[in-house]
Amino acid sequence: MAEQHIPLDTHTTPPMRVNVKILRFNPETDKKPHWETYPVEAQASDRVLDVLNYVKWYVEPTLTFRRSCGHGICGSDAMMIAGRNRLACKVLLRDVVKDGGTLTVEPIRGLKVEKDLLVDMDPFFDSYRAIMPYFINESPPPAGERLQSPELAERMAHSSNCILCACCTTSCPIFWVNGAYLGPAAIVQAHRFIFDSRDEATHQRLNIMNQNTGVWRCRTAYNCTEACPRDIPITTIIEEVKRAVMYQQA
Repeated sequence: MAEQHIPLDTHTTPPMRVNVKILRFNPETDKKPHWETYPVEAQASDRVLDVLNYVKWYVEPTLTFRRSCGHGICGSDAMMIAGRNRLACKVLLRDVVKDGGTLTVEPIRGLKVEKDLLVDMDPFFDSYRAIMPYFINESPPPAGERLQSPELAERMAHSSNCILCACCTTSCPIFWVNGAYLGPAAIVQAHRFIFDSRDEATHQRLNIMNQNTGVWRCRTAYNCTEACPRDIPITTIIEEVKRAVMYQQA
């Protein structure tokens, strides 16, 4: 039997022609960021991450950005796509650009750009560590598990979904001008433990939230909620933490 040739590209729809405009910066050669544009042919169903991978693998190997799982779980490929913070692996090309159009890609704001789309995440994770993001219970352990009712678990269900991608924090105008602000992501993580009925460090975390770098810096701009790729109601969560702080002081 003759060997059958199967083409690598099995798509039947014609490709889109897109200009991918990337804000690039190399600290070794550039004084400031600059735009570079790369013409690309891709399917409308391709993700922005697929397009960036194509540019890096076949056009410009020095292009630098983070990515890992490629399925919206690790949160490592957060960037500003078409003017909004998004995960490159979750955004389809057809949702952000038309055939023949230009797609802009920039690093997320408020954090130092190390190179191209790669930013220094250390300040972000410093804020995360500041809220003590771990279970604290000094009581003697029970014979079995530390049980919690479904109703109480539901209270922290949304905040447990955070993947620490930084889309919310780096969309916040307060964070842009005041890097000391803990930011939405850290507050969401604090909420997860503050409202965990099994945890015993609620008082300490609420004190952290009550500092001048905590929840009172929030101006309820809703940028964070709109940017979250996990559809977490971040603004509502921040308001719940604010109320908890006030109840503790009452």
